[in-house]
Amino acid sequence: MFSLESVAMTDIVLNMFIFFFISFSLLYTFNPSRAGKIDVKLPQAVNTKPLADAEQIDITLTEDGPLYLNQEIVSIKNLASKLKEKASKNPSLGVVIRSDRLVPFKSIVKVLDVVSSLGINKVSIAAIKE
Repeated sequence: MFSLESVAMTDIVLNMFIFFFISFSLLYTFNPSRAGKIDVKLPQAVNTKPLADAEQIDITLTEDGPLYLNQEIVSIKNLASKLKEKASKNPSLGVVIRSDRLVPFKSIVKVLDVVSSLGINKVSIAAIKE
């Protein structure tokens, strides 16, 4: 038979387990390094390299549909005006397109069309190394 002390000790240990489990999951969820990052599953490529020494703007296309310009949700119609504003301030601006691997190609082409219409030549497509 269990004595009263072992039941109390089990209760304390289980409460501590629940406390630490919730605490660590909250710390992971609200970690500053994860804040502001849009989670996309990038395609894989053999040859990857970062954009060289240029100010860059991230355009992120998610599987669910929203289009992000540097963490801000924009529509494809507003993308041109916002990019034009940023490109006028910095003519050596580079654009990195981060697209989920399940995004339809026609969405990527629309974004590339907007970028090329503004005369931005430094365009990269983000990928992870195989």
